Amino acid sequence: MELRDGDIAGGQAKLTLFALFSGFFQAGILGFGGVLPIARRVLVEQRKWLSEAAFNDLFSLCQFMPGANIVNLTFVFGARNAGLGGAGAALAGLFAAPLVIVLCLTALYARFGDVPVVQHALSGLAAAGAGLVMGTAMKIAAPSLQAARPIFIAGLTLALVLLSRLSLPLTMGIMLPLSIALAWRA
Repeated sequence: MELRDGDIAGGQAKLTLFALFSGFFQAGILGFGGVLPIARRVLVEQRKWLSEAAFNDLFSLCQFMPGANIVNLTFVFGARNAGLGGAGAALAGLFAAPLVIVLCLTALYARFGDVPVVQHALSGLAAAGAGLVMGTAMKIAAPSLQAARPIFIAGLTLALVLLSRLSLPLTMGIMLPLSIALAWRA
């Protein structure tokens, strides 16, 4: 996948190390516990470094790589814009705030984890995180779900998982050849 004109704001080919660090620092601190929705907002909507299509392409590529998708996306985006230093700056930005926050929260949880109010607050945070993931999934899926074939594939996949209660590997075993066959016909 290549970056095309307009994929990065104003056709700008490279970003500075500080810009990469600060952009991913913003995503890391705001998206603590669920960075993908915030990273997409920072890269696509706020800083306009990527178009929606370029973000989806890059994210799709990063899903095939081993490791966490957001880490892969951060590394690839940083490397494409400023080489290995850019990858390091973007990763440092992504991890800096969450690392400090996790260390502080670990100490607080060790001290106050048994308090019922704390347990209820953590349950609420988990629900909010699930909502963020669902919202981002809908934003990422929206451009793909404008034709009958992707809607059919998504609907059938949901039906197999939710209604038929098939396992994920079995569902993928059914849907992968079907999706390839339908794409081949097109």
